[in-house]
Amino acid sequence: MPDHSAPPTRRSRTAPCRVLLLGGTGEAADLARLIPGRFGDDVVLTTSLAGRTKPPMHIPGDVRIGGFGGVEGLTAYLRDHAVDLVLDATHPFADQVSAHARLACEATAVDRVMLVRPMWRRDPLDRWIEVADLAGAAAIVGKVGRRVWLTIGISEIGAFADVADVWFLVRSIHAPSNPLPLKLHEIVIGRGPFGLLEEQRILQEHAIDVLVCKASGGAATEAKLSAARERGLPVVMLRRPPPPPGPRVASVDSALDWLAGQLAGGGPHRQEEVAG
Repeated sequence: MPDHSAPPTRRSRTAPCRVLLLGGTGEAADLARLIPGRFGDDVVLTTSLAGRTKPPMHIPGDVRIGGFGGVEGLTAYLRDHAVDLVLDATHPFADQVSAHARLACEATAVDRVMLVRPMWRRDPLDRWIEVADLAGAAAIVGKVGRRVWLTIGISEIGAFADVADVWFLVRSIHAPSNPLPLKLHEIVIGRGPFGLLEEQRILQEHAIDVLVCKASGGAATEAKLSAARERGLPVVMLRRPPPPPGPRVASVDSALDWLAGQLAGGGPHRQEEVAG
């Protein structure tokens, strides 16, 4: 049985750097494809996916599917696999995963960086109604519309189960395996990125009068906000949770530069601090 209390094994200067990439986003997929080409045999990369959806395309290298078992499980993984660096490129709302990564990396003295995509910029014509959580969104949505487009993810639809007299349009990457707990709804299947024309068509064809989404940032799903703005529709916007403390970068290129700085051994790489 491995000794999880033992100090982490640090790689020698000539051994490849073992990097754990916490993925599930488009940025993480880009990193998984770009890292081998830029660093070659200097990096042994493992991409970790939660497994809730199928990856958008083939991800090169070693891919592990499923959770780690909390902080203790991730700590054991980092030690057992002699991980040198962690790139946290999870979704901005995957705050529990990022919090676990912070604690596990602190316990094992593993350097980590978070790729935190920039927030969407609010246009003066946007009609955003910001709420703190899903319960707040469910409490207000029926007061501002009757035909609601939910773009929050299938796993969190249950927060709207008790909302009466509202019809919901739900977009999902895959058809759900179980019936949704919504009284009135329709499902559309699609995977981003989505273009403006597609989002305009959905709003028009389904007579949507309010949009519910997370303040995720990024370009892949931003078009729906532009489409809602053009039609003057209210948007119930879930505020993004603050990321845990630690070094952050705002782009794939900056994450690659951080990794290059770590491999060069030149000390801490300059981080781009991102407003949460």
